[in-house]
Amino acid sequence: MKILTFAFMAVMLSSCAAAQNLSERPSNLDSTAEKMLVYQRSVGGWPKAVGKVAINYDWELSNSERLAIKADSLHDDATIDNKATTRELRYLATAFAKTGNPAYLAAVKKGIAYLFKAQYENGGWPQYFPDHHLYRGQVTYNDNAMTNVLNVLQDLAEGKEGFEALPEEDRKRALKAIGKGLSCILQTQVLQDGKPTVWAAQYDQHSLKPAQARAFEPVSLSAMESVAVVEFLMRQKNPGPEIIKAVKSAIQWFDQTKITGYDFVFITDSEQVGGKDRVLKADASSTIWARFYDLSDNTAIFMGRESVPKKTVAEIELERRIGYAWYGKWPANLIDKKYPKWLKQL
Repeated sequence: MKILTFAFMAVMLSSCAAAQNLSERPSNLDSTAEKMLVYQRSVGGWPKAVGKVAINYDWELSNSERLAIKADSLHDDATIDNKATTRELRYLATAFAKTGNPAYLAAVKKGIAYLFKAQYENGGWPQYFPDHHLYRGQVTYNDNAMTNVLNVLQDLAEGKEGFEALPEEDRKRALKAIGKGLSCILQTQVLQDGKPTVWAAQYDQHSLKPAQARAFEPVSLSAMESVAVVEFLMRQKNPGPEIIKAVKSAIQWFDQTKITGYDFVFITDSEQVGGKDRVLKADASSTIWARFYDLSDNTAIFMGRESVPKKTVAEIELERRIGYAWYGKWPANLIDKKYPKWLKQL
């Protein structure tokens, strides 16, 4: 009987201890933000993948995984590609506003400092910092990398989206960085016979001339990335004549290079590996743009992994044909809605 009594008391004491531990757990934790703290590199930014596996904050991390990632914090793979770093900064700023957890604000401060350090004197940002090998050091608009950074800094400067928690010194530095970024944008707008057009996807960090990145990403004008650049320019309050000219010139270029009466669609094709292909298809209601255009004559450019320019998307290998956004409707909303609204506000 005594043995049973002691056993019962032990269970009760264990239950009470567990309940006490549960009650003592911090209530200001955000599970996603906690994972972001694990992945933050010592330099302040975040990688987009670990071990070639894209980071997914919906995945649960084991204790051993957390320790391994933390132990690798000196890795130089921090980047602004694929929304890395800017995604985490936005989430952590919001998480701090909701929870008041000082660790989240500290991570934001460190991440913002990383963006300041990564900016070149010419105003551009590289795709990676501090790793600059191959194309990683190029001034990169590709996948909206640089404009994502500028929009974060604009929110910081304006004291919104959770970034109002940062000190005045950071807001002042953000304004200075934005000024340099705008100068870089205006300087890199490609001219054709002296007339401004749009932007390339990436530029040599020293000469600021359009450059090639991966084998299938040619030196060219980019319809996709140029949309985000124009939208950032339109975000500026009381824009000067240089910004106004840059925006209007880009809109004219979009109108000049649009492709009407076609869409870029997937089709079933039993003769292809995987049983599908992607082709241009007649569609009277559709307006699209090519991803890349020749710098001088605005003809569409397509390149596979052998880096040989082709005139049509059908000429490149299937894997690249179906695995890359060669055409899209990216400028449509800008032209139809955002630009007219901006004009009225000038």
